[in-house]
Amino acid sequence: MAMSVEIKNKKAAFSYFLTDSYTAGIQLRGTEIKSIRGGKASIMEAYCKFEGDEFFIFNMHIDAYGNAGYVTHEPRRIRKLLMKRTELNKLQRKLRDVGVTVVPTRLFISSSGYAKLDIAIAKGKKLVDKRHTIKDRDQARELDRRG
Repeated sequence: MAMSVEIKNKKAAFSYFLTDSYTAGIQLRGTEIKSIRGGKASIMEAYCKFEGDEFFIFNMHIDAYGNAGYVTHEPRRIRKLLMKRTELNKLQRKLRDVGVTVVPTRLFISSSGYAKLDIAIAKGKKLVDKRHTIKDRDQARELDRRG
C-alpha cells in the first residue's frame, strides 16, 4: 500500500517505564478502518485490560467516517484485541504484579492492510523520574544545537 498511517501515544513514554512490547490486531466494525486510514483516531487516553480470558482496549477514540451515511459507529466503544493465546497468557502473568499495566504505544496499518496496535507493559513513573526525562531531553536538544 502506498499510504502509511502511524498514530503514536507520546504521553505513554513520558508517563511510564515501558518494558515488553507486543503487536495485536484490532477487531473493528464497518467504517472504523476507513477513519483510521484517514488518520482520525487517538490512543492518548486508551488502556488495555483483560475481561475474562479476552483482551480489550478501552477509551480508544475513532472519529465517525464522514461518508458513512446513517450507519456509523460509536467513537469510544470497547474493542477486542486479537493476539495468540501464548502471548495473552504471558501478559496475564505479568499483569499480576502491583503497579503494572498495558498501554498502547502505536496504531498503524500493516503492509497487508489491517489495523494493528503496538502495546507495551508499563510501570508508572514518579514525578522525579518525569523531571529526569525532561532534563535528558533538554540536554539532548542543546547538544544538537551546538553540534
